[in-house]
Amino acid sequence: MPSEMAEAIRQLIQEKGLSEDSLKQMIENTLKAAYKRTYGTADNAVVRFADDMSDVSIYSRKTIVDGVYDPVTEIELSDALKLSPECEIGDEIDILEDPKSFDRSAISTGKQTAHQELNENFKDNLYNEYKTKVGEIIIGYYQREHNGNIYVDLGKVEGVLPVKYQSPREKYEKNDRIKALIVDLKRTSTGLQLVLSRSDPNFVRSIVELEVPEIYDKTVEIQKIVRDAGYRTKIAVYSTREDVDPVGACVGLKGVRIQNVIRELYGEKIDVLKYDPDPAVFIKNALSPAEVSRVVILDEDKKQALAIVNESQFSLAIGKQGQNVRLANRLCDWSIDVKTEEQAAEMDLSEIETRKAAQNLFRDDVKPEYEEIATIAELPGVDLRVAEILKSAGIEDIERFVEAVNDGSINNVSGLTKTEIEAVNKLINESVEFVDDAAGAGDGAAADEPAEEEYFCPECGAKITLDMTHCPVCGVEFEFKEDEEK
Repeated sequence: MPSEMAEAIRQLIQEKGLSEDSLKQMIENTLKAAYKRTYGTADNAVVRFADDMSDVSIYSRKTIVDGVYDPVTEIELSDALKLSPECEIGDEIDILEDPKSFDRSAISTGKQTAHQELNENFKDNLYNEYKTKVGEIIIGYYQREHNGNIYVDLGKVEGVLPVKYQSPREKYEKNDRIKALIVDLKRTSTGLQLVLSRSDPNFVRSIVELEVPEIYDKTVEIQKIVRDAGYRTKIAVYSTREDVDPVGACVGLKGVRIQNVIRELYGEKIDVLKYDPDPAVFIKNALSPAEVSRVVILDEDKKQALAIVNESQFSLAIGKQGQNVRLANRLCDWSIDVKTEEQAAEMDLSEIETRKAAQNLFRDDVKPEYEEIATIAELPGVDLRVAEILKSAGIEDIERFVEAVNDGSINNVSGLTKTEIEAVNKLINESVEFVDDAAGAGDGAAADEPAEEEYFCPECGAKITLDMTHCPVCGVEFEFKEDEEK
């Protein structure tokens, strides 16, 4: 059978969440406080616990002397010999004290010390438990309201939802369920108070993470969230996998996922849009639900841009009291000016774009990029069906196509019309510049030789030679006279 003391200690450990060591320290401090109140000092007080925590004792450690000057810290040799026959002068001996012999004021002091340490330990344990939960969602129930602040019952602790962290459209009544974000901890005389928020953008982030598994497993990531609490939130997302649509994942089938978030925010509008590293594309996306015709970057260093919209989209792009464009500014970290197409026409945008191009010429980090096109399928605007037919016939490269046109073997490819061949040839002439890698190679004499003149069909642009009478592509008839092509 465990003693009453052991049972009391076990209950304190379970109910208050105290460790055995901290509880032993509290009991020791309590007994020493009562001892000091009785004898004026606790320097010679010694507290010992039974191994099974079934009992605790307090001793006075006294020095054995021949002639006592301080009875609290000293004992006569004759009295010490009664307790231990082997003791000598100069030895120390521990004498058991009976706490029941302490006066009432000493017992009262011990109780106060115990209560104070118990409360401090409880606060410390609560603080350590909740300090790692800052930034997490917690659920409680409306308890009361004072000066606009809402106090929430969270079980072991109390939460406060300050006015500045409340959504202006939300109203609560007693015992209403409240889900909020923990943003801070405060120690109070009664324990610990959690500072809550329902207006923080991270509150929306946490709610979305709960609703969208792809965000939880990092397939879809939130680039940034901006919010006008109670009215509108914009969320920029991107996918780490090409086969996953980040916006679709967040919205869910038939909008189920985003509707759950909207319901938790009491009808607040939410725009989920795709993040793009290209600022022009990102700005265009950020102004949703408005449709933007085009975006002109006015000053990249100062992050100033112009968004041009149709007249019918202007008010939607600006938003009520400028809310939509203001949130877009914060989301993109750009200063965005919205103009209608008519207003933009009055501005000299060509001068702006020319100035930008001129500035880029002198910037070390801006270098012209040339895209190398090697195959028919890479031609801009090419009919992919035609490209596939040519590939199946072994004519995948542009150079091979030109050779096939020149030697007439292109006409042997089944499934292609002359019109389609002419269209491909025209795209090559418009999009491809042939570079002779051997230019400048060889000896000086070879370099001085004039290049052989080339001739092209006046109708379709196909390459021809002087011995031809018909174009191998379009079939037009021609003849050469005095080195002039007709």
